[in-house]
Amino acid sequence: MFDQMKKLMEMKKQADQIKRELEASRTEVDDGSGIKIVIDGAQKFHSIEIDPSLLAEDNGRSLQERILKSVNDAIARSQAIAAEKMKKMAGLNIPGF
Repeated sequence: MFDQMKKLMEMKKQADQIKRELEASRTEVDDGSGIKIVIDGAQKFHSIEIDPSLLAEDNGRSLQERILKSVNDAIARSQAIAAEKMKKMAGLNIPGF
């Protein structure tokens, strides 16, 4: 029983460390569409930059679609980084994951 508690405490300590690392990490996503997003590993956005030429365009719908795509790409990349860190923490090496 004591060994299980000790393992749980160690896992909590590792999880807290990874959480701090994810919050401190920054990923910049720039897919060339004129929108650049900076997001951390905890999926908190730090900046969204929009090329002024996109704002000058008269097609608001197109801009909305570009922003939405860029935000989704940034979240996906951030989640992939977080998953990789979690996999390393758990010591998992499962093909396909």
